[in-house]
Amino acid sequence: MRRRRRLVLAFALIAIAVVGLDQMSKVWALGALIEGERTPVLGDLLGVSLIRNPGAALGIATGMTWIFTVAAVTVTIVVLRVANRLGSRGWTVALGLLLGGAVGNLIDRLVREPGVGRGHVVDFIAYGDWFVGNVADIAIVSAACLMVLLGIVGIGLDGRRDGAAPDGDANQDALPDDQGLADDQGLADEAAAEPSEAAGQR
Repeated sequence: MRRRRRLVLAFALIAIAVVGLDQMSKVWALGALIEGERTPVLGDLLGVSLIRNPGAALGIATGMTWIFTVAAVTVTIVVLRVANRLGSRGWTVALGLLLGGAVGNLIDRLVREPGVGRGHVVDFIAYGDWFVGNVADIAIVSAACLMVLLGIVGIGLDGRRDGAAPDGDANQDALPDDQGLADDQGLADEAAAEPSEAAGQR
C-alpha cells in the first residue's frame, strides 16, 4: 500500500511538471516568436515557428476542435481512474506523461481563442518541414512509446510480468508481519502441547 501511494504521488508530480513546462513554454513562444516566421535551431532539422493549431498534429481535422476537446477530457478521466491501480514504475511515468500532455493541450482548447472548447493549441517546435508541435505533444508521444514498450515486455499496470509478482514485489512490506504471525502461532501451539505432554508423563 505504501508503495502504491508513492507511485501515485510520482504520477501526479510528473503530470504537474509536464503541464507546468508546457504552459510556460507556450507563454514564452507567444511573447518571443512571430507567428508564421521560422527560426532555425538545428539547421533545417529543428526550429521554432509559432502557429495556432485548431486541429491535431500535421494540421489534421482542423474543423473538429470540439472532438479533440472531448477526447482530451476522456483521456484525463480514464487516466485518473486507473492511476489508483499503479504498481509499476514504468506505467507511472507513462501515465504521468500522458496525463500531463493531455491536460496541457486541453488547457489551450478551453481558455484560448476563439472560445471555450474551441481554443487553438499553441505549437512552436518545428520538426523539419513535417509538423510543428509543443511540449505536451512530446510528452504524449513519449508516453505512447513507453506504453508500447511495456506491452511488448509484458509488464501490466499493476507491475505484474506474465503472472509473476508485481514489479518491485509490492507485497514485500507485508511479508515480515505475516512471518511474525506464523511464528507467534507456532509458539502458541508449542505452549499448548507442553501441559498435555506433562500430564502424559505423570
